[in-house]
Amino acid sequence: MAQAEAIAVSSLDDSTHLAGSAAATAAATDASSARTAALAELFSLISEDDFVYEQECVRNPYHLKNWTFYLEHKANSRDSYRGLVFIYERALQLFPGSYKLWKAYLDLRVSHVLQAPPDETTGMLKRKRALSDPEWQEVNGTFERSLVLCNKFPMVWKLYCHFLMHQPRPTLTRHTFDRALKALPITQHYIIWELYLKFAERCGGETAVRIYRRYLRLEGADAAEDFVDLLLNKVEPPRYAEAARVMAAVLEDPKFVSRKGKTVFQLWTDFCELVCDHADEVDAPTSDSLLGTSSLNTKGSNARAGGGVGLVEVLDVDKVIRSGIARFTDQVGRLWNALARWRVARGEFDRAADVYEEAMGRVKTVRDFSMVFDAYAEFEESIIAARMESIAERDADGTSAEEAAEQDLDLDMRLARLERLMRRRPFLVSDVVLRQNPHSVHEWERRVALHKERGDDAAAVATYQEAVATIAPKKAAGRLHLLWANFAKFYEDRDDVAGARAVFERGVGVPFRSVDDLAELYCQWAEMELRRRDFAAALEVMGVATRPPRVTKGMPPLSLIRYQDETLPPQTRLFKSMKLWSFYVDLEESIGTVEGTKAVYDRIMDLKIATPQIILNCAAFLEEQKRFEESYTVYERGIELFGYPIAFEIWN
Repeated sequence: MAQAEAIAVSSLDDSTHLAGSAAATAAATDASSARTAALAELFSLISEDDFVYEQECVRNPYHLKNWTFYLEHKANSRDSYRGLVFIYERALQLFPGSYKLWKAYLDLRVSHVLQAPPDETTGMLKRKRALSDPEWQEVNGTFERSLVLCNKFPMVWKLYCHFLMHQPRPTLTRHTFDRALKALPITQHYIIWELYLKFAERCGGETAVRIYRRYLRLEGADAAEDFVDLLLNKVEPPRYAEAARVMAAVLEDPKFVSRKGKTVFQLWTDFCELVCDHADEVDAPTSDSLLGTSSLNTKGSNARAGGGVGLVEVLDVDKVIRSGIARFTDQVGRLWNALARWRVARGEFDRAADVYEEAMGRVKTVRDFSMVFDAYAEFEESIIAARMESIAERDADGTSAEEAAEQDLDLDMRLARLERLMRRRPFLVSDVVLRQNPHSVHEWERRVALHKERGDDAAAVATYQEAVATIAPKKAAGRLHLLWANFAKFYEDRDDVAGARAVFERGVGVPFRSVDDLAELYCQWAEMELRRRDFAAALEVMGVATRPPRVTKGMPPLSLIRYQDETLPPQTRLFKSMKLWSFYVDLEESIGTVEGTKAVYDRIMDLKIATPQIILNCAAFLEEQKRFEESYTVYERGIELFGYPIAFEIWN
């Protein structure tokens, strides 16, 4: 008992605040009475079951396990709260830097004023005591004493900050969070920030915005979505301009990955909805370095030249949306419509119309075009409806005659613009398809047909000229030779034979993908001459077509030129086209002479491209002309050209 008395007296002398209410009594009485009362109270905190632990702690005061066992004994015996506090205070005098002791002690003090479990939604505990109770201040003081030597332990700071959040002292709480961030290394800041952000959301207003701005500089774009959600939904009034600035900075980052699982296109859509729905609010100056890196999406040359200095400028919405349009190759119809809607929301109707026109000239899919065209038509119709309403009400407003004339003229121009837009739709769709594939022969033909339907021959010729100049023969999607043939037929139908021949002359010089296409074009040319009943010209065309090419340097001999050799241009291999020779020989038999026909057959056999049917046709033709000896000669040449079993068929 004497040892316990010595321990109690020593504890009282070292720190008067350890006695709790005894210290308050000592301040009101004289020193001797206070000492007696304090000793009596301290003795009451030590029971007979504690003597064994007291002796161990006196014998080895710097052995931490002795104090731990003592505290466990007191806790298991369900001793009073003041008794546990008394033991903790004595132990911490000997071990002021023990995290284990401080953590257990702080949990004990907090549990005395707060009741577990925490609320599932807010994470806050229920208060056991009124906020006016002095115990709250005593616990705050205990936390402050623990941080003298334990300021590098993040859980102590977190527990302190969480405890302060239960008190109506936002300034002290915010300062404590700031102290924690200053004391801890940056690798442990995430432990504090998780709680700090919850505190910010509870505070709201300017405090929440400023806290999130600091967090944004640390985490960058990863925290941007949460900040935008705060600015739009948890701050009054919502800060649309700053939210748009943050979203624009995020969209510039190609490595950004949404924590909420949104795609890049969804983020662009959200940005467009924001700036369109709140165009006036977005048009307010904001800092261009909210994420720690300066954005160049600000209006004015100074902002663009001074990126990185955090200029306060108006967000250049036009530039941001256009950067998104340039990034996507399809599905940009929404972005174009958003840009036009933003112009409309600002009252810039003429510039909105310019945006729609530009969009229709740049989209690359019919789906995007349909979205833009429908929005454009709806925009024009809404303006016309508004103009008509104003005209209907102008009599009551007392509008002057001059103003009325201007309104009527404006309405007429709007109606004419809408009518012209509707007439242009087929051509605009054609433009989109050709932007997808400028080598589409079918689409060029369809475009020419549109001009023909409207009787615009000049536009049709210009379209043909543009088509043959644009389409690369090796990339042509469709039968390019028919485009040339139809081009010539266009002149022929208008009795311009010279123009048709000029087109054919140009067409036969095109390096088509296959020899058959070139041969077909020559046949079309000859058929045109036949329709004009110019038989000599038709034979001349076929003669030119079947004429062997001139042997130039680097070119193989004519006998070695193969019809299937893709390394040679089709004009070089054309003279071995059986399709061309068959047409030529039929033409000679129909309108030529016997000698001419025989010469064509001989030339086919000389080139060794004759088929068994050609041999039989030639022999039959000579037999009809009563040239039996020459017919036998043809049979013999056929037998020499073909072996068994084809030769056997020729014999028969």
